[in-house]
Amino acid sequence: MGFLNPRALRWKIAALAAVACCAVATVIGVLVHNATADHGRRAGEDRSVTRLRDAEQEFDRTGKRPEAAGLGPVDELPAPLRAKLAGTHAPGEYAVWYDEKPPNWYWMWAAVRVGDQVLAVRTDMSAEVRSLQLLDRSIVKAVLAALAVVVPLAALATEPINRRLRHGARTARRIADGDLDARIGHAGRARDEITEMSAAMDAMAATLQRRLESEKRFTADVAHELRTPLMGLVTAAGLLPGHDEAADLVRAEVGTLRGLIEDLLEISRLDAGAEEARHDAVPLGELVADVVRRGGTDTTVRVQDFDVVHTDPRRVERIVTNLVANAHRHGAPPVEVAVAGARVVVRDHGPGFPADLLAHGPQRFRTEAAERGQGHGLGLTIALGQSAVLDARLSFTNAPDGGAVATLELGPVS
Repeated sequence: MGFLNPRALRWKIAALAAVACCAVATVIGVLVHNATADHGRRAGEDRSVTRLRDAEQEFDRTGKRPEAAGLGPVDELPAPLRAKLAGTHAPGEYAVWYDEKPPNWYWMWAAVRVGDQVLAVRTDMSAEVRSLQLLDRSIVKAVLAALAVVVPLAALATEPINRRLRHGARTARRIADGDLDARIGHAGRARDEITEMSAAMDAMAATLQRRLESEKRFTADVAHELRTPLMGLVTAAGLLPGHDEAADLVRAEVGTLRGLIEDLLEISRLDAGAEEARHDAVPLGELVADVVRRGGTDTTVRVQDFDVVHTDPRRVERIVTNLVANAHRHGAPPVEVAVAGARVVVRDHGPGFPADLLAHGPQRFRTEAAERGQGHGLGLTIALGQSAVLDARLSFTNAPDGGAVATLELGPVS
């Protein structure tokens, strides 16, 4: 997972830290803004009242209109200030009103009754407003600077966590690819949720390994133990007199049992890694056509070229034989085999492969779909194992118009 991948865990944690930082900064900024605005407004009110009190004293002393205040009838005042002044009852009580019309009009008014006249002053609040705006910009700049530091630090701080998770993912992929000895381990002293998950995955892998090895040993032991009595059955079946229905049925069932045991032995060798490919130059088209012809099935073969492939002909024969037999047993005619370059495609026109096989590959002793007939599921398992020995790729799909499609892709053509 790339460092700049926006879906990476580090950036999700960094985004969460950024959101938390912005939330804290917003709360603090709003509190500071409101406190500063209230303080500036109270200071403006105090200045206006002080100027009005000085003007009132000068008016009482000289009887003349002060230069800093206006004197006139009430209806000359702004309507909000008149309303506040009308609410005053005691003589000398001051009415204060903040006249605010953004972006350039900020005045603090103060008025008092003097007989049948009104004395009023107006104080410019632009300086306080500009100071508040500068404070807001400073808070925003400080938040951006904090984010520029917090986000990279949060991303770097999560790197040890990401490294442990990536190691766990790589180990899980190794186990899925067949390396059952792979373990995550417990590096470092951390005792957190990731450590618990790693321990659980290691325990699961160990249990899975034991069960798979037990299954492999059981398969091999059963095949070897049955081989000796099977040879006796084959010999006895061959000695049965005549060709009546009972004798032919015994011979057929003994032959089926012999094929099943040979399949089990082959799977046990594949599981044990005892199979090795012996590569040779092989004309793939001719080989596949000959294998299908000797199989004696009603199968159409199309060969588009006659390239020579460096592979093990015996194993290719085994794979093609199993794929064609599976198509006839579980699919529906016509069964077609196409050869093009280093690719062999076997297709039938039946119900197709079951969804579980497409998702997880063939599994021994499972056929999954009743509509594809009964079977023990060893043919495709052996074909897949033999393709792995050849370092080839065997894939299973369903055709859009119906039918199962098995594709064998061998190595490069020589």
